[in-house]
Amino acid sequence: MACTCTAAIMLAQTDLLDGMEATIHWNYAPSLARHYPRLRVDPDRASVVTGQERRIIMAGGGTSHLDLILYLIARFVGLTEALEVAKAYLITWHDAGQRPFTLLVTGKQTSDRVIVRCQEWVADHYAEAAPVTAMARLSGLSERTFTRRFVKATGMSPLDYVHALRLEEAKQILETSDLPVEAVALEAGYQNNGFFGRLFRRRVGMTPAQYRRRWGNLHTLLRRPEAAVGDGRPPPLPTRRQLRA
Repeated sequence: MACTCTAAIMLAQTDLLDGMEATIHWNYAPSLARHYPRLRVDPDRASVVTGQERRIIMAGGGTSHLDLILYLIARFVGLTEALEVAKAYLITWHDAGQRPFTLLVTGKQTSDRVIVRCQEWVADHYAEAAPVTAMARLSGLSERTFTRRFVKATGMSPLDYVHALRLEEAKQILETSDLPVEAVALEAGYQNNGFFGRLFRRRVGMTPAQYRRRWGNLHTLLRRPEAAVGDGRPPPLPTRRQLRA
C-alpha cells in the first residue's frame, strides 16, 4: 500500500499506522500528529517504508512521489531499472528529506495580543543582541509567564522562534546574493560563524553552501533576460515580510 502527501490522513484513519512511523507534507505534519497521536510523525522524512513486511510506503509532499515511484521500481523490478528511469526523467532523490523545503516560521494565528506585539517587534529586530530578553521586557510579564504564553501561542520557545526568523533570513540571503557565508551569518544576527553553520545544518538539513547551490541557481535563472515578464523586468522576489506572512 502506498500513499503520498495528504493521503496519509486517509491511511491514518484505517488504524494501519498505529504505533508506526509516518510522514506527510511538512505543513500538515503538526495536524496529523495532533489528530492521530498513536502515529510517530516525522515531517523531515521525504519517504517512509513501514508496516508488516514493509508493505506500507509513504511519500511526503510535492515531488516526493517521484521518490516513491523509484523505490517501487527498485523493489519490484530492480535497482538498475530504477536508476535508468531516474536518469531518463531527470529525477533527483530527496536524500536530504523535506527540511530544505520547510518554512521554519509559519503564520500561526493567536488571540494573545501581548505575544502578537512581541512577534511584530522581533520580526524587525531579530538580528539584535538578546532579542528574547527584549521581548520579555516589552511584554511586561515575568520571564516565566512570558515564555509559557509564547509557547502556547506559537508552538515554539522564544529562542527557537528567534532562531527560526534568523535562519529564514539567512536562507533568503543565500538564495539571492553572493555574500560570503560569514557575512550572511552576521546579517542574520550570528557573531559566531561556526555556530551558525552547525545550527543551519541541523535545522535546514544541509550546509549554507549546499543550500546556496540548490536554490541560488534558480534565482540566477529567474534573473536572466529570457525569464523577463510584462515590461521586460524579471519577476519580483518576495519581501521578507511576505515570506513571513
